[in-house]
Amino acid sequence: MERSEMKSTRIQDKSYSIHGQCYREYTPAKSKPSVNHKGKVSLVGAGPGDPELLTIKALRTIEAAEVLVYDRLVSKEILQLANPDAEFIYVGKRCGQPSLSQENINQILVDNALHGKNTVRLKGGDPFIFGRGGEEAMKLVHEQIPYEVIPGITAAIGCASSSLIPLTHRKVSRSVTFITGHVVSGALPAWAGLVEAGQTLVFYMGLEKSQEIQTGLLSAGLSGDTPLAVIGKGCSPEQEVYTSQLSELTKLAESLKGLSPALLILGEVVNLRKELLATAHEQYVQHIEG
Repeated sequence: MERSEMKSTRIQDKSYSIHGQCYREYTPAKSKPSVNHKGKVSLVGAGPGDPELLTIKALRTIEAAEVLVYDRLVSKEILQLANPDAEFIYVGKRCGQPSLSQENINQILVDNALHGKNTVRLKGGDPFIFGRGGEEAMKLVHEQIPYEVIPGITAAIGCASSSLIPLTHRKVSRSVTFITGHVVSGALPAWAGLVEAGQTLVFYMGLEKSQEIQTGLLSAGLSGDTPLAVIGKGCSPEQEVYTSQLSELTKLAESLKGLSPALLILGEVVNLRKELLATAHEQYVQHIEG
């Protein structure tokens, strides 16, 4: 089988499409494992999508995997680095679409390990930053499954650097806060704690909650002319970068509806991008401007 010819895989007669087209609830294995040893589970960060940004350890672990359990944000180019004879299980999530529960995903990892298979749980970015890697690790500890965690470049760092936006700068921003847009609701997060001067805010999946973010930050006192950038499909040849200001966020998000994945950066550091672009090599500029 060619590496590019991955197809749907089956566990306990329950199908999972390689592209997430089909989901059925996972049924835990009822039969006792026929092996005397447990397999190891590796929680691996796939980074922001560019295979050249994988760590060497992540690459070696992916190549050696017998089972690859992967998310929506893991690129096809990275999946093609795996052994084509491995079992590929898609467990991606997307807002508003059906997906496996986290409990089901945890059980998939446990069942494969109990059957002696070296299993890679492959996540976009870093496993322990908005990736539920901590929940999966706790489940593995509870089940006494050997595991390891292999870090990856989180989207905030990869996309910001790829777009020439330094997240910190001694004269502009001395701190940075990562926030997931999925939990933005009412008083969460505590908006007043996010509007202190001299810091950068990075919202993962922020476009889907743009109105709440704009309203929350403005009501907490953040200036409407605070610079912002939206980075879509970061660290890929299709990368798109849009700059504006906080007061225009909702309008910008509406015009970019459907852009995914997308990262939102707020803070004075966004203004540094223009100067950095002016001195960047022409070929590099073409890449980062998308």
